[in-house]
Amino acid sequence: MTTRKASTARAAALLALALAAGCATPGPLHRYAFAPGQPDRVADLGPAGGGAVPSLLAPGERVAGLAYDPFTDHLFLRLAPGDRIRVVDRPARRLKRELELAGVTGGGDLAVRPRNGHLFLLVEPAGEVAEHTRLGRPVRRFTLEGVADAPRGLAFDAVRDELVVLAADGRTVSRHDLLGRRQGALRLAAAAAGPLACDGETGEVHAVLAEDSGEVGVFGPDGARRGTWSAGGPGALIDLGPRSFLRVF
Repeated sequence: MTTRKASTARAAALLALALAAGCATPGPLHRYAFAPGQPDRVADLGPAGGGAVPSLLAPGERVAGLAYDPFTDHLFLRLAPGDRIRVVDRPARRLKRELELAGVTGGGDLAVRPRNGHLFLLVEPAGEVAEHTRLGRPVRRFTLEGVADAPRGLAFDAVRDELVVLAADGRTVSRHDLLGRRQGALRLAAAAAGPLACDGETGEVHAVLAEDSGEVGVFGPDGARRGTWSAGGPGALIDLGPRSFLRVF
């Protein structure tokens, strides 16, 4: 009886600590995809089967980038021309907030750093990244070392705390620290159009293939192709993220 009470007390204490810290327990990996041919939804391709989250797009709006934050369970849709972010609460299926990013020019992919919710956006001039807080406040800008032309994709590796970049050639994937310094690179076995997503646990990168059919190639840390999955059609945008078991923010 004493042991059972002690175990219950420990469990309650751990739960209280988690709630106070505002943390999230990672669950199974999900794949998120937005296809222009289905503009009303973001597909949620999880282990238990397909689902969808409303994109909340108004007529005439176009999505230039997609990112998922597993710690808040929010989807970030970057709207063209690139200076506005729509944040969608995935489980509530409703608008959380909209962000106006002053001074941001150029569209393109974006990524979220789960540790603090900061957004990293591809901007003009080519090879430059803008960092903003999860509420849209500017933090800084920096240049990606060794990237001369506009990248095709940007992702975040939460395990290594690095940015992952798909170069304009569609084959080179480089890794950069949060100051933009190049940490390494690999060459994909198949050409990709982008955008890009990263599974930090396995070291795999997922990239929409150059055929523009909406097929996504899965590539290992050596660049070898390990498989494919469908993002729903041409021009698709993608991201990956573990679904949280405990969601607090």
